Amino acid sequence: MKPLTEKDLTLFSNFTITSADTDMFGRIRIGALVNLLIQSAIQSAEVLGFGFDGLKVQQLFWVLSRLSIEITRPLTWNEKVVVETWPKTLEGLLYIRDFVVSDSSGQVVARATSGWLAIDAETKKPKIIEGLQADMFVFLKQKHALATAPEKLPATQEGDHFELRTSFFDIDLNKHVTSTRYIDWMMDTFDAQFHRSHYAKQLSINFMKETMLGDNILIVRESPNESHYNFEGTNSLQKSIAFRGKLVF
Repeated sequence: MKPLTEKDLTLFSNFTITSADTDMFGRIRIGALVNLLIQSAIQSAEVLGFGFDGLKVQQLFWVLSRLSIEITRPLTWNEKVVVETWPKTLEGLLYIRDFVVSDSSGQVVARATSGWLAIDAETKKPKIIEGLQADMFVFLKQKHALATAPEKLPATQEGDHFELRTSFFDIDLNKHVTSTRYIDWMMDTFDAQFHRSHYAKQLSINFMKETMLGDNILIVRESPNESHYNFEGTNSLQKSIAFRGKLVF
């Protein structure tokens, strides 16, 4: 098998921002931006042979564990963008993947780094993928979208409380709440007037434990200052932490 190159491992995906991706002010929703990253990651994994079908033979599936994004400006309706992504390295059981989002003029509008786990479908525990070139996951370890690792967030115990119950359209193919819905939940703790004058510059999120249909989630939101908000979502039924998040405006 021929040695891998940066070109082999890097995927460029083209997207157009649709009206369904935007908020009432015409800016891409943060959850929709994250969806572009996830879709490009899925495409890249498929091309490289460790996508849905490639992992299914090992009874594994991908789960996004951590994500950190820095946003230069909001994309708007009808903009055409390119998402560049590559598998960067393996840290323990966490597969690190980076992203760069550029607009039609080539200007970078967002950078992100993420950590993914390959989960055993039966035990629900993370495993190392077998049978692939080992250097595929470390060849580009010096190529950074963000120089820092996906942020591991601390506990949030005090603050404003928000409650919700998961519903049918929160759930994805893996029968649990899809990653972007957690971000929507965080954003929904702010009212329209706040969103009118604020747009997130940074997002970090940690997915702690899967959330299922009909689960009740209690979200605590604290604010160390007027531009920084921390979140923690607890699954009331399972008595476990579902996610932690951070938004900086």
